[in-house]
Amino acid sequence: MKKLFIIISLLTATVAMAQSEKYMNAMSSTLQQFGDANTTEELTAVAQKFERIADAEKTQWLPYYYTAFVKTILCLSGKITDIDAMADEATIALDKAASLEPTNSEIYCVRSLIATAKMIVNPQARYMEYGPKINQYIEKAKAADSTNPRPYYIQASNLANTPKQFGGGCDNAKPLALRALELYNSFKPASELHPNWGKETTEKIIENCQ
Repeated sequence: MKKLFIIISLLTATVAMAQSEKYMNAMSSTLQQFGDANTTEELTAVAQKFERIADAEKTQWLPYYYTAFVKTILCLSGKITDIDAMADEATIALDKAASLEPTNSEIYCVRSLIATAKMIVNPQARYMEYGPKINQYIEKAKAADSTNPRPYYIQASNLANTPKQFGGGCDNAKPLALRALELYNSFKPASELHPNWGKETTEKIIENCQ
């Protein structure tokens, strides 16, 4: 009986390792595809691939996160017609990620980006609803992980793209971009699958604000 338990334990461990390797390989290849994607069609295919991984790996938050992130990028690209519908899809995926990681800084960052996407559909009509949410999620992201550079990058990017008369411009954006870059230089993602985006754009903000 003892030998039987040992055999069962070994088989269970082997299956778990195989499943873990399959997940890692699927995520790695899809992240590579994401990095190479340039068109709306390519990004849509990447989002669908992350969605399939998420459906297969229901206890992993990262596939849900990347599904939401890619769909949010599509919303902000200016190349899709129904931004609201895509933003809603991103929110559904991100809510699933948040059910597994309730106070994750990276998730708050994407929530802020989704709020931005919602607002730009009709800035005049929606600013009062989504403007505060954009900043609230950024502050939550900072509070959840003080080493995460992305809240500062997002904040700098928002200000760099906001007219000076509305509180934007380089004078306000550059200090935040410099803080983001400082954090990027010391930031180490938890694994090769974890979020590690934004540094190059941060450097461009600083360069443009010289």
